Amino acid sequence: MPFIEVKDLMIHYEMEGQGKPLVILHGMGNNSQSWKKQIEGFRKDFTVIAWDAPGYGKSSDPKEELKEFSQFADVLKGFIEYLNFESVTLLGHSMGSAIALDFCYRFSEMVDALIISDATRGAAGLTKDENKKKLENRLNNIDHLDPKEIARLRVKELLAPQPIPEVKMEAERIMSQVRSMGYRSVAYSLYNLNQMEILTSINVPTLIICGELDKVTPVSESQVFHDHIFNSKFVIIPRTGHLCYQEDPASFNSIVLEFIENLTKEKKDSILQ
Repeated sequence: MPFIEVKDLMIHYEMEGQGKPLVILHGMGNNSQSWKKQIEGFRKDFTVIAWDAPGYGKSSDPKEELKEFSQFADVLKGFIEYLNFESVTLLGHSMGSAIALDFCYRFSEMVDALIISDATRGAAGLTKDENKKKLENRLNNIDHLDPKEIARLRVKELLAPQPIPEVKMEAERIMSQVRSMGYRSVAYSLYNLNQMEILTSINVPTLIICGELDKVTPVSESQVFHDHIFNSKFVIIPRTGHLCYQEDPASFNSIVLEFIENLTKEKKDSILQ
C-alpha cells in the first residue's frame, strides 16, 4: 500500500502502468477508489497515479483545516516531486479541477497537459448569500450526519436521472467514506475559491469535459472555463451527470486518450517540420 510523506501528511495513492505520468485528482465526495475504470483504461499507455487528497481515503488528516486549494496544490507539488516526475498530465474532477488549475497556474513547467472534468468555480459562480449558505450546509452535514446518510442524500444529485444501480451503489459506498477534516477543508476552500483571473494565464493544452446532465456544475459552468482558457477543447458526454467518468467510463476514457494522442501526434509533426 503506497504512501508518500508530504508536509507532515501521509498521502496514499494508487499507481499502475508504464509510460508518461498521468496524475488523477478526485472530487469532494470521492477518493482514489472512484477512478478504478480510468486506471484500468489508461494503464496500458501511461503510468497512472490516483491520489487520496489530504483528509480523504487512506491519506492522513491535516492537523488544521485547509482553507485554500493552493494548500492542496502545494501538497500535490511535493507529492509529484517525491515520485521524481519532472512533468505530468493532470486530470482533475470537480474540486480536483480547482487543485489542478491552481497547480498549473503556479507550476506550469511541471504540467504537460491539463484535463478538467465537471469543473467548479466555487464562490466565483455564486452570490455571496448562496456561497455562505453552501458553506453552512456542508459544514452542518458533515458535523451532524453520518457519512452514509450524506452519501444517500447527495449521490442522487450527482448522477443523471435513472442511473445504473451498480454505479449509484458504488458512488454511495465511496462517498460514505468521507471524513470531517477532509470534507470541511474542501468546504472552506470552495467558499474561498475564485480562479477567474488566472484562467487566461493557463498556457498548456487543456481539455474540458462535462456531463450533459450535470446539475452540480452544469455545462454552462464548463463553458465559462472553455471561454477563458485559450485554445482549450470542450467535450460534453451525453446522458451523464456530475460523475460522468463513473457513469460512462468508456466515453470518458476515449475522450481523454484521443486528446493526449492528438497532442503527441502534433508534437511529433512539429519536430519533423
